Amino acid sequence: MQTSKKHAQTWLHIIGVGELGLKTLYPDALDILENADVIIGGERHHNLTKKFKARRIKWPSPFSTMVGKLGDYRYKKVAVLVTGDPLWYSAGALLAREWPREEIRFYPQLSAFQLACSKMGWSIPDVDTLTVHGRPVEQIIPWFKPFNKLVVLTADSNSPCLIAKLLVEQGYSLSTLTVLGDMGSPNESIIKGDADSWMQNQGKYNIPDFHTLCIECIPSGTDEILPPPPGLPDKSFVSDGNFTKREVRALTVSALNPGKSKILWDLGCGSGSVGIEWLQLSFNGQAYGVEQKRQRCELAQTNAKNLGTPRFSIICGTSSEEIARFPDPDAIFIGGGLDLELVERSLPRLKPYGCLVANSVTLESEALLVELQKKYGGDLTRIAISRSKIIGKQTTWEQLLPVTQWKVQT
Repeated sequence: MQTSKKHAQTWLHIIGVGELGLKTLYPDALDILENADVIIGGERHHNLTKKFKARRIKWPSPFSTMVGKLGDYRYKKVAVLVTGDPLWYSAGALLAREWPREEIRFYPQLSAFQLACSKMGWSIPDVDTLTVHGRPVEQIIPWFKPFNKLVVLTADSNSPCLIAKLLVEQGYSLSTLTVLGDMGSPNESIIKGDADSWMQNQGKYNIPDFHTLCIECIPSGTDEILPPPPGLPDKSFVSDGNFTKREVRALTVSALNPGKSKILWDLGCGSGSVGIEWLQLSFNGQAYGVEQKRQRCELAQTNAKNLGTPRFSIICGTSSEEIARFPDPDAIFIGGGLDLELVERSLPRLKPYGCLVANSVTLESEALLVELQKKYGGDLTRIAISRSKIIGKQTTWEQLLPVTQWKVQT
C-alpha cells in the first residue's frame, strides 16, 4: 500500500486497557482519548470512557469486519480500545497488516499472559502462550506434551471444561487446570482442579467469562502418549490402509519445510496424514487438501479434528480444478493423482522460496518424476523402508513399497 503525504500522519491509536480501567493508562494514551474523534471498543471499554466526547462505535463480531470501515475515519483521530497488549493475540496485529506503520501507534498494557505467569510463578519463555478465543478448541491438542505448561486465552466460561475433556481423551487426565478470573481487579478469582475431576464437577465451578486458563500437562501414566511430529505412529490415523506410512511421512513432512504462518496444498491427501503433521509443525499455518474419494475426505476430516489441526480445509474433488480457489502456497505435496498438467499448473503458484514435493510408488509415476526432474531440476530420492516382523519364533524384515520422491524449490 502506497502512502501519500496527506495520510502519513498518525491517526489510528490502538490502546491496551488493564482490568483497573483508565487508571492503567499513561498520560499520552489518556490525551488521545481526551481528543479522539472516534472511540471503538467493547461495552466494557465504552463504560470506562463515558466522560470523553468522541463518537462511540461498538466492536462488530467478528472484529475483522471493522477493518474496511476504518478507512472512513482516516482523516480523524481514532482510538481503538483493546484488553492488554494490542499485538499479542489482539486486534493490533490485524490492523497492522492493513495500514502503513507510520499511521498507527500502539499503547501496550500488561498482557493476560504476563499477569497469569506472575500469578503462577512461571517464566514466560518456559510456557506456550495460546488462544482458543474465536477458534476451534481442538487446535490446542498439539501442545499437549508431558509436563508442558500452557497459558490459554479462552472464549467463555465453558472453555475449561472443553479443554479438560480433550486432555482426558489425549491421556493427560492428571493435568492441573487453573482458572484466573478478572486478574488485577477487586473481583479476582482462582479456581483449580485436575482435568478428570474438572469434567466430573463442572457444574460446581462458578467460572467467569473473562478469565485466563493455565495448564500443567501431566500424563495419566496408563494411556499411550503420542510422540511429537513428524512421524506419528500409523495407528494415530483412521484410514482405509492407503496413506503415507510413518517413516516416509516423516521424511516428506521435513522436505515440505513446515514453518510459522505458511500455507500448504496437500493434493491427493488421502487420510490427511501429511497435511496434519505439517500443520502441527506450522504454528498459525493453513493447509488445503483435495481428495477425490469422499470416504477418504471424511477420514481426513476426522483425523484433522482428533489430532488438533482444525485449520486443515479438506475438499472432495479434483486437484487440477480445485487449486484455483486456494491462496498461493509455500509448499505443495502431491501424494495422489500425479500428472504433468497438475505439476505445470501448480509450480507457477509457489511463493518465493517455496517447494513442491511429489511421492511415487509406481513405475509409471516414477518415470514421470524423472522427466520432471530433467525439465525443472530439483532432487530425486529413493526411500526404501523395512520393518521387523516375527514369523513363528524368528524375526525377519518386511519391506514396505519403495517410494521415489521429487523435490523442487523456487
